Amino acid sequence: MSEQLNNQEDIQEVTEVDADDVSTIERCLTFESAGMILYISTNNVIEIINNHSITILPLMPPYIKGIINLRGQILPVMDIQQRMGKGPTESSCIIVLDIDSVSLGIIVDSVRQVMDIDLKNVRPIPLKNQQKLLNGMVTMEDGTVFMSIDCQALAVPQ
Repeated sequence: MSEQLNNQEDIQEVTEVDADDVSTIERCLTFESAGMILYISTNNVIEIINNHSITILPLMPPYIKGIINLRGQILPVMDIQQRMGKGPTESSCIIVLDIDSVSLGIIVDSVRQVMDIDLKNVRPIPLKNQQKLLNGMVTMEDGTVFMSIDCQALAVPQ
């Protein structure tokens, strides 16, 4: 009986340790833009759409490409590559996001995959002042560097 009790205690300890490890794992959508591999939490991703017609609005900053009508909801669409000071994106892949109940679309070159990223491995970006939309980076086992999009900075106009 005492042997069985010890096994139950061991299982409980392992479960508690595993629960702590899981809390640092974030499910993220990875995508490419401006020659970088970026990621954003799937908690902010609503959907991915292709070849959607964008209505251009006058007197907007160059990185705001316009608006789209997505099933009756009007969403602003931003080119994050242009927002980071690079040339405009040629792709028509749009990731629809919800950031603090604000919906918007971002144009990216391509979507890669959904993967789990351990937040314990995310490091600060050198020269943070140069990249206002990025708030962290993680190096994968194969040496590939993924950059984290700062959702709060994305939702706030410059």
